[in-house]
Amino acid sequence: MDYTIVLCDNKTVDPTTQSEILEAAGATIELLDEKTDAAVTEAVQGAHGIIVDAATPVTAAALSGTDTLQVVGRAGIGVDNIDVDAAAENGITVVNVPDYCLDEVSTHALSLLLACVRAIPHYDREISEGTWDWRTGRPLHRMRGRTLGLAGFGAIARRLASKLRAYQLDVVAYDPNVDAATMRDYGVEKVPFDAMLDRLDYLSIHAPLFEETRHMFSTGEFERLEAAIVVNTARGPVVDEDALVSALNDGSVAKAGLDVRAEEPPGPDDPLAGRDDVICTPHVGWYSEESRTDLSRGVASDVAAVLRGEDPANPIDPETPWI
Repeated sequence: MDYTIVLCDNKTVDPTTQSEILEAAGATIELLDEKTDAAVTEAVQGAHGIIVDAATPVTAAALSGTDTLQVVGRAGIGVDNIDVDAAAENGITVVNVPDYCLDEVSTHALSLLLACVRAIPHYDREISEGTWDWRTGRPLHRMRGRTLGLAGFGAIARRLASKLRAYQLDVVAYDPNVDAATMRDYGVEKVPFDAMLDRLDYLSIHAPLFEETRHMFSTGEFERLEAAIVVNTARGPVVDEDALVSALNDGSVAKAGLDVRAEEPPGPDDPLAGRDDVICTPHVGWYSEESRTDLSRGVASDVAAVLRGEDPANPIDPETPWI
């Protein structure tokens, strides 16, 4: 049987990997550049599968408006852009790639933290402008003995916790879905959310995005901090950015390292741009050449498996869609 797969994700446009796997399953690839609900709804008419990135909405309207679609492949981990309940209701399988970038994102989170702690971007800018003076970055503080809070303790946070052992930090974590014994295996103490806020010097956010976690960190949460460093490599809307700006201005947050933003890319009047106390990277934490290959292979293989009538390796359960 001939299948049509719509590809709406420039991260996985890998002609060798994608074509070999999907064409071996009898699929023809059609590219879709427009990442809108209307464009996706139209593109899936007559298609058997679609592969999307985080910026492509796959809504109930798109999923209920086709009688051919069998599978939605999420080229990444989070599925907050896909209506997984509507997919289940319409008999459509959703798959993701939950483990392709664990090392990359955890390393990126650690890199943002270290860059903030040691004021690396500040000193680099100062030197490029002709200033050679260690005092311009003051005050800096020793990491050892300080407390880092992990908001969420999924696979990426666990990988980060393992890497943090060398820094002799006290690491605490809040995650209502992970038990204390699992956290102890990683040298991490399970604590309630408020207790984490009251104790931390550094915060690394790893919570998935859904309605309960949208603006999980807002004015009330930031007010509990004291000159903390905040790192977010999860999803931008988990942080209320207006509240973050206020917290940076009043000093409850000393610095922020952000790989994800509420709007990507941010608009021209972005209040977090150009600040000496904010480091931004363009949602690149997932990326290495190796992770990109793994991502392409993983999502294409699961989409192909569904088309062949086989069980995919990473199906999303609509009851527990978060990794």
